[in-house]
Amino acid sequence: MSAQAKPLGWFGIVRLGMVQFAIGAIVMLATSLLNRLMVVEYALAAAVPAGLVAWHYAVQLSRPLWGHGSDRGRRRTPWIVAGMAMLAGGVMLAVSALEGLGQGSLAGYVTAIIAFAIIGAGVGAAGTSLLALLATRVAPERRAAAAAITWIMMIVGIVITAAIAGRLIDPFSLERLTLVAGGVAGGALLVALVGIAGIEGRGVAEAAQTPPAQSFGSALREMLSEAEARHFTAFVFCAMLAYSMQDLILEPFAGLVFGMTPGQSTQLSGTQHSGVLLGMILVGIGGSAFGGGAPRVLRRWIIGGCLGSALALAGLGMATQVGHAAAWPLAANIWLLGFANGVFAVAAIGAMMSLAGAAGPQREGIRMGVWGAAQAIAFGTGGLTGAIGVDVARALTGQTEAAFAMVFAGEGALFLIAAWLAIGVGRGAILRQREALA
Repeated sequence: MSAQAKPLGWFGIVRLGMVQFAIGAIVMLATSLLNRLMVVEYALAAAVPAGLVAWHYAVQLSRPLWGHGSDRGRRRTPWIVAGMAMLAGGVMLAVSALEGLGQGSLAGYVTAIIAFAIIGAGVGAAGTSLLALLATRVAPERRAAAAAITWIMMIVGIVITAAIAGRLIDPFSLERLTLVAGGVAGGALLVALVGIAGIEGRGVAEAAQTPPAQSFGSALREMLSEAEARHFTAFVFCAMLAYSMQDLILEPFAGLVFGMTPGQSTQLSGTQHSGVLLGMILVGIGGSAFGGGAPRVLRRWIIGGCLGSALALAGLGMATQVGHAAAWPLAANIWLLGFANGVFAVAAIGAMMSLAGAAGPQREGIRMGVWGAAQAIAFGTGGLTGAIGVDVARALTGQTEAAFAMVFAGEGALFLIAAWLAIGVGRGAILRQREALA
């Protein structure tokens, strides 16, 4: 952190959380609301919105470029603002593509592909630069809490937008959807602008004498030449792949194995998210109270969250064998999975900030970009892998319960591998701290 850059206080961290709130609100429209409308109201194959969402994740492979750009420019704010503007514009373009998609026109599909590319680029530009700014401006002891605050605010943005948009679009019409989406996108953009305005400051932007001379290629090679950075990249990919594999199969699992209605399975999803939030809050409060910025402390939270997630998945595997007849505590099991997921996710983001900040000034962006790209790849393939895994296993075994058990076992194994990889997270930083104290 620069000598001229004062660490952000709690109010400043919450203001940056407003940007995450805005990102969550707009992304919810693209990945959830439009998904449902394409399948139900416009009778498109489910593969169409799934493919568009996967495409927006693929575009986020550009995250290292966005991060490096904000490194070279010495300011993150313009990249965050530009990313939010792309997000808002991309969502409105996606809404305009719906009618053409419903008619099966080529123009509709081309417009939708372009729209989701803009959405992916917007998430990459705004999200990567925001994380880099957090890594630069948040004091080490507050990084776990900062990660918890910003991610909780993103979830709150998703929940509030879903509730408001869900009420306002009924009775559905394209004109009403355009008004609602425009209101949400415009409001979210305004919230982000208020959150980021003046927070970086001229003094921070002028702290570096000159922009880094490295090109993108040399900066990327420098990062990937470091064993610690490569190790953490592998951890992020493995952990987030396991984290996202359950996204598309938990509700079908509840319906097919436990006979739950759509309403009951949706409530089960709410139970999982309540666990995620509590896990995030625990790490945010407990982590800050007990040395949240120390690499060794964050590593313990990460390992504990990964092992807890594996344990919860083992429970779901057992549930496939005993089923509804044995009155398995499914809600408690799902809550435990969400809680453990929340613990490891926030601790991992805190570690990401710590490792990016330790790389030196004007290096945070490209590191956050590479790790964000690894996360995007994992998210883009995780849900699809879980769903395809269940379908393939059902075809091979002819048994629904066994198919889900196999996928849960694979997901649990990935969490165990992630816990093993987490053992090495932050070792270099710990050794550097010891050397500095010696």
